[in-house]
Amino acid sequence: MPAPRTSTVAYGLSALDCHGRIADRTVFSALGWEPETRLVVNVTHATVVIVADPNGTLAMTGHGDLRLPAPVRHRCGLATGDRVLLSAHPDRGVLLAHPPAQLDRLLADAHSTLLDGDPA
Repeated sequence: MPAPRTSTVAYGLSALDCHGRIADRTVFSALGWEPETRLVVNVTHATVVIVADPNGTLAMTGHGDLRLPAPVRHRCGLATGDRVLLSAHPDRGVLLAHPPAQLDRLLADAHSTLLDGDPA
């Protein structure tokens, strides 16, 4: 039997459109982010880190999507159609957007263990 969840993290998976937008109402709602919410975006360890900040230079679109600026997308190697894993941490007010290359690195050991037949 799987262990019960002990986290309040909300997860989503969203494809980046040609304008750099990602959309996941469940994840954004978990953070209380609505259209026009002001945000600050940084890149740390090849992951996009986003927090709400009334003085932020970025904002959720009027439709409630998140548009990642081109420099952020380029720094993370994101292209149109790439799917990003979104993890909302409501207790910290932070959204992490993990690009595919970062997911490869984060999951390499677990996938190797599973694919090589670990009986656990």
